[in-house]
Amino acid sequence: MPLKPMSRDKLKTVSTATITTLLFKRGLHRQMVQDVLPLDPCKPAMVGEAYTLRTVPAREDLNPITVFQDRDHPQRKAVEECPAGGVLVIDSRKDARAASAGSILVTRLQMRGVAGIVTDGGLRDSAEIARLTIPAFHRRPSAPTNITLHQAIDINVPIGCGDAPVFPGDVIVGDGDGVVVIPAQLADEIADEAVEMTAFEDFVAEKVKEGRSILGLYPATAEATRAELAAWRKEKGR
Repeated sequence: MPLKPMSRDKLKTVSTATITTLLFKRGLHRQMVQDVLPLDPCKPAMVGEAYTLRTVPAREDLNPITVFQDRDHPQRKAVEECPAGGVLVIDSRKDARAASAGSILVTRLQMRGVAGIVTDGGLRDSAEIARLTIPAFHRRPSAPTNITLHQAIDINVPIGCGDAPVFPGDVIVGDGDGVVVIPAQLADEIADEAVEMTAFEDFVAEKVKEGRSILGLYPATAEATRAELAAWRKEKGR
């Protein structure tokens, strides 16, 4: 189901930490993409629906450099077909010894309006990619071309990325802490709850900075805290 524009906007204002807590409450414990971080943690949050690329270990006789001349090569097709507002998510089998993409392909994604790129492998030209406006997440920089180790096989199929299951259309959110995968059918309700939870945590942070103890405040087990929160939200318009 398509992500509602209002939900997209809400998810841009909340953290992956908040989202993982809400998913945990629903029994979903493996939705954080492990060992993948942003090239530039200061970029705004990344939000978009997953468009996936799956790789397998390269077989040398089937994966020479001439494969890139094929207009239907899965990596090339993924770059040209990932929809505007989507996030290209690449299963590189947690192997960053060869790059999943470089600055030219990532620039093409940016020019097409793609919301971001995520790989559990590496990206080459990482300093150049970091300077682009498109958010990019990877395991670590890697210079060798992807075909050195990875053979692109399928696009827009279920994959694993950093041990997280990713289905096409799942909602991908990335920030300075990393990347989380929200199952598509939960995205709207997670967005609503995350905004509520963020308001509460902003209230708590304000009170802690004033010198308050977290006991009875976080979580809000004290009746007085709940009343104070309600008054704070009314005052702040949240």
